[in-house]
Amino acid sequence: MFRKGVWMAGTLLIFIVLFAMAYVRVAPLDPQRWHVPIVASTDEDLTGGAVRVISGDDATFKALDVEAQNLKRTRVLAGSLAEGRITYVTRSFFFGFPDLTTIEHADGEIRLYGRLRFGRSDMGVNRNRLEKLIAAVQ
Repeated sequence: MFRKGVWMAGTLLIFIVLFAMAYVRVAPLDPQRWHVPIVASTDEDLTGGAVRVISGDDATFKALDVEAQNLKRTRVLAGSLAEGRITYVTRSFFFGFPDLTTIEHADGEIRLYGRLRFGRSDMGVNRNRLEKLIAAVQ
């Protein structure tokens, strides 16, 4: 009887993990929620993300777009160079967790905001991604 209970609990746990893995890969990412103006005006390190603000022109903005689109497992969620704001989705390798990065350009300033979609802490992943993008264009 004990073995059957352990087996059932193990099977249930595996099912829950597989369901969670599938959900994070197919959960909708609404551009209305994620493709929004960046309100921060200075660099910030957050629990689930980071903001970086740099000076830059149209060429810098375009270079950041190229670098962001060249990141592995990254696609554009919404926006364009012409709009002055682009939001990207980058998925983690194994589980496929989505992180969102928004880059916007206005008045000689470029703001970058990277944040997670699920969970509470990104362990610095978004901060590192933003710093990598900035380093690539400077």
